[in-house]
Amino acid sequence: MSFPHAVKLVEVGPRDGLQNESQIIPTATKIEFINRLSETGLPVIEATSFVSPKWVPQLADASEVLRGIDKKKDVEYTVLVPNLKGLKQAMLAGATSIAVFTSASETFSQKNTNCTIAVSLERIAAIIAHAKQHQLIIRGYISCVLGCPYEGKINVAQVVTLTHALFQMGCSEISLGDTIGVGTPFKTKSMLEQVFQKVPVESIGVHFHDTYGQALANIYAALQEGVTTIDSSIAGLGGCPYAQGASGNVATEDILYMLDGMGIETGVNMEKLLNVSRYISQVLKRPPASKVGLALAL
Repeated sequence: MSFPHAVKLVEVGPRDGLQNESQIIPTATKIEFINRLSETGLPVIEATSFVSPKWVPQLADASEVLRGIDKKKDVEYTVLVPNLKGLKQAMLAGATSIAVFTSASETFSQKNTNCTIAVSLERIAAIIAHAKQHQLIIRGYISCVLGCPYEGKINVAQVVTLTHALFQMGCSEISLGDTIGVGTPFKTKSMLEQVFQKVPVESIGVHFHDTYGQALANIYAALQEGVTTIDSSIAGLGGCPYAQGASGNVATEDILYMLDGMGIETGVNMEKLLNVSRYISQVLKRPPASKVGLALAL
């Protein structure tokens, strides 16, 4: 059994983690949060999203946040953009790395972006065409790859088709998201094997929610398949405003503990990471939703 010797962790806490919080987090606190994450050795931090404040009021300060953080040369700060307007706002704020998104579920696409999958791909094509002209790094997200809160089971062929489409459009990396956390290791393995028939493993990342406690097991299965990019959220923050019942993302601390134990390199410092976990948990006035964070707090 062989595993990658190194893995890239993509920290999504500042965006995916905070977007579902009911209390509005002050801009200065978000900036401090990202600055602290920048000191941990994390190579990629998803800083914010340039979506409409009407839909996600928590991220209405996207421009101020992106402009305000202390950017480290060895850290990639990516931002989510839903359309050309969001892309242009992001570029004005200094974005050099963006993420686009669609869904493997038609119903979820309607709930999340008020458009069909086909229309979402048209929007993405326009975003990528513009982003390429300015040499931006482009990442893609596909939601609901292992299940949908509205449709239930998802046809893997749909996931393969969408992943291949984003890859051909110009996404250097596509993150496959188990948005409601219903995946299991065998389902994860089967999906990835089919995706890899169309897209190289080097271009695939995974994004697991831990609703049923399967996230680490699914990540282990993905590692066995050769995946070297894993999305995670500090303190297990997050959820999805359009996926009722979906609990938070898998905690960065828990993934790091597993990877360290497997001898897989990440470049991330656990002690510094736990300090950031405690910081944001204190801001939100609740304990971290991570096994490692809770165990070391005892």
